[in-house]
Amino acid sequence: MMLFYSTNHSTSPVTFPEALLQGQAPDRGLYLPEQIPVMEASQIQGFGQKAYHEIAFEVISRFLVNEIEPEALMAACADAYNFAIPLEKVTGRQYVMRLDQGPTASFKDFAARMMGRLMQYYLKRENRKLLILTATSGDTGSAIANAFLGLHNIEVVILFPEKEVTNRQRKQMTTLGQNISVLSLDGKFDDCQALVKQAFSDPDLTHLGLSSANSINIGRLIPQSVYYFYAWSRLAENGEKAIFSVPSGNFGDMMGGILAMKMGLPVERFLIAVNENDEFPTYLSTGKYGKIEPSKNCISSAMNVGHPSNLARLVALFGGVMDEKGGISKQADLEKMRNELWALSVTDDQTRKTIIEAWKNHHLLLEPHGAVGWKCLQTYLDQYPEISNSDPLCISLETAHPAKFPEEINRLLGFDPDLPSSLTGIEDKKENFTVTDKDYESFKNFLLINY
Repeated sequence: MMLFYSTNHSTSPVTFPEALLQGQAPDRGLYLPEQIPVMEASQIQGFGQKAYHEIAFEVISRFLVNEIEPEALMAACADAYNFAIPLEKVTGRQYVMRLDQGPTASFKDFAARMMGRLMQYYLKRENRKLLILTATSGDTGSAIANAFLGLHNIEVVILFPEKEVTNRQRKQMTTLGQNISVLSLDGKFDDCQALVKQAFSDPDLTHLGLSSANSINIGRLIPQSVYYFYAWSRLAENGEKAIFSVPSGNFGDMMGGILAMKMGLPVERFLIAVNENDEFPTYLSTGKYGKIEPSKNCISSAMNVGHPSNLARLVALFGGVMDEKGGISKQADLEKMRNELWALSVTDDQTRKTIIEAWKNHHLLLEPHGAVGWKCLQTYLDQYPEISNSDPLCISLETAHPAKFPEEINRLLGFDPDLPSSLTGIEDKKENFTVTDKDYESFKNFLLINY
């Protein structure tokens, strides 16, 4: 049985079901496995003959030893992953992995759907109920809302910054009802996240059975490691290492990739692509970390994070200790981190230019987040011609469907992206949400009154 420890090291290790249902550790740290399971190279290479849900079973089961019946896990994987994962060739050996074909047209579907099924499994087994608190900067909220909609033993409260999500992103959350409640906050994503974290540590709310579906929950990260294995198994030649470029906000997507690498996935380097919230590139280059408060509002809105929660996990996996506020009590192995990671901050002007050039030069349609990732990859290859000339396998992640950003796409390219079925008709649906401020007492009272 695998145990999970807190990155703050002030609480006892727990089992996977406990980590999943708690969300955040009692000491405000984030859970990580005490040992990351390593897969044989032959096993990973064999993924090329397996369907996505079969790969998901092989990867996720390594963390859930003796915690779920294999048949139940396989059924959950098959049910969760019933949509396509296109690997679009752009030029040479450069690809875009489109993670936007799920029910909410976002990469968050991969984690949310599996997490919802696992939570349902354990809650039913323990005859428990749960109140999920989730902060979102765009796509997390809609993915969680869709994945948990109608589950009788789970209530969901979603907080979003009112001025930093698109109309379609908002309506994917606010038009569902049932067990989904949505709060619009006059503030930033970091303000939403701070309220959620404070609620978890508030003894007055213990009786509510709080948990998180943000990427602070280890149940989000493990499923997100799967698509890295999938892409490599479809594209790699002769066991070669791949370069992944990952648009990064709260660093959950990136941490899924790091877990995959630690499990044995052949990775040459992870490129960490951020927008103008450049706290991580600064830390990687200088070794000094400072939060950006308030976070900068960029068109890649889901990445408007001034202090990524998952940075504590990244620091931990490289031998350091960072608390939930960003304080570093033990420095990570920065030399090793720099050998495995490379980071770039991309401005809004560069993002817009990338969208235009990708369409003009390659007929590649990107939305702002995917454009940040693509720009990061192209900059990396330009700065290291010796790597570029070797024609390495490069995979850039597209994390949301371009149709979620119609105003920006139309302004830049002169047309509206085709709507996926998941977004068709959403403009005509009735919204229901509560407007609040960023005062914790107001949020706490909302929870006490309604739950």
